[in-house]
Amino acid sequence: MIYINNRDILDQTLNFAMEEYALTHLDINETYLMFYRMTPTVIVGRNQNTVEEINMDYISSHPVTVTRRLSGGGAVYNDPGNLSFSFISKDDGDSFNNYHKFTEPVIRALNHMGVEAKLEGRNDLTVDGKKISGNAQFVTKGRIYSHGTLLFDVNLDHVAQALHPDAEKYQSKGVKSVRSRVTNIREELKTDMDIHQFRETLLHYIFEGKEIPEYTITDEDWINIVEIAKNRYRNWEWVYGRSPEFNVEKAHRFPGGRVDIRLNVKKGLIVHAAIFGDFFGAGNVRDVEKLLTGTRYEKNDVAEQLARIDVHQYFGKIGYEDLIDMMF
Repeated sequence: MIYINNRDILDQTLNFAMEEYALTHLDINETYLMFYRMTPTVIVGRNQNTVEEINMDYISSHPVTVTRRLSGGGAVYNDPGNLSFSFISKDDGDSFNNYHKFTEPVIRALNHMGVEAKLEGRNDLTVDGKKISGNAQFVTKGRIYSHGTLLFDVNLDHVAQALHPDAEKYQSKGVKSVRSRVTNIREELKTDMDIHQFRETLLHYIFEGKEIPEYTITDEDWINIVEIAKNRYRNWEWVYGRSPEFNVEKAHRFPGGRVDIRLNVKKGLIVHAAIFGDFFGAGNVRDVEKLLTGTRYEKNDVAEQLARIDVHQYFGKIGYEDLIDMMF
């Protein structure tokens, strides 16, 4: 495994671009590890409707970056008190949704520091039932990255202010709801340290005290990384562009995540489809949207179209019958 040292860059559009570049351009047979922090940033999942996930009044009056990641899952707020990790490796065919494989080295390191973390639910690391980390994955062309947050010393009040809580996810709105579900790692440490010491300690335990090999980012790498950041993570169309109006809206939260389907139906035909949610699927749901476009908005017709694909490939643990039932 090789460590990619991003020199503590706090621009998350560059960090995501660096992560994507490593995924698509570096040695396919090698495993890489990244850590990154960021200025106050809201990150929405690949399949989410940005304008419905963020508090625009708060965002417009505070220096908060908004961007979208390639991986699925829900929206998160991060600041310099969060340390994210990313494992980038070859996809062995048994890695997607295998969060144990990628979080185990982090859990082991946290345990060494006296933090009794464990993997719970779909993709969370918790301490005494409180969330300290959320994780997500992205797969492309035989490569995978699995990345996650580590809430070390985040301003938890700002988490509630920057995001619109999902009424189905939280029992009540506001700071109390969010604070009751999450905690900072720093509060759990037996020996206090700052976030830089925390990162170095994680590296020490993940690499088991051995010398840490580093990948040196070249000038050519940087040119490509900046280009990716500009064309994707700073691009308005990527971050906000999928938020049109629809005349049919169907949504449901399943154990495998929330699915929100919007359809424009004219003269009985679906002329436009958009699918949002925090579910985890390896496939691109744009394929499903294209499949539905031009289909009669009738249960049998839609069911026939969806039967042509492996629904689990796109929606993870959410199945064919689940989607049909929620749409009609």
